[in-house]
Amino acid sequence: MNNTRFATIIHILTILATKMGEWLNSEWIAGSININPVIVRKELSILQEQGWVISRKGKEGGFMLNTSSENITLAELYKVVKNSDILGKKNQNPNSKCPIGKDINKELDTLFNETDELVLASLQTKTLKSFIEQF
Repeated sequence: MNNTRFATIIHILTILATKMGEWLNSEWIAGSININPVIVRKELSILQEQGWVISRKGKEGGFMLNTSSENITLAELYKVVKNSDILGKKNQNPNSKCPIGKDINKELDTLFNETDELVLASLQTKTLKSFIEQF
C-alpha cells in the first residue's frame, strides 16, 4: 500500500475513540493529522459505511465512534483501505518469449498473496484498542 490511507484512518479512529461520546468535526480531526478536512470527510464516510462511525449534522454535529475500539481489528482497517499489493505493482507486459518473463507474474501473484496473508494475520491479532493503549 503506497499511500497514507491506513495511517489516516487509524489516526481518525484513535481520536474518536479517545474522545468517546463527543461529537468531533472534520476540521478539528484534520488539524490533528495536519491534512485537508475534505480527506478526513472522505475517510469518515467510508468508516460510516462500515458502521464504525456515526455522524450528526448541524452546529453541534460532527462524528463519533459507533462501536468499542476493542471490536475493530487493524486487519479490518487494512482491508477497508487496501488498494494495492503491499509489495507494489507487477510489470504489466513482461516479455512472453523470455523464460522468466512468461511466468514471472504468476510467481509474483503467489508471493504477493503470501505476503498479504502474513500482514493480515499479524494485524488480526491487534485491535484499535490495543493500538490506542500506546498513547
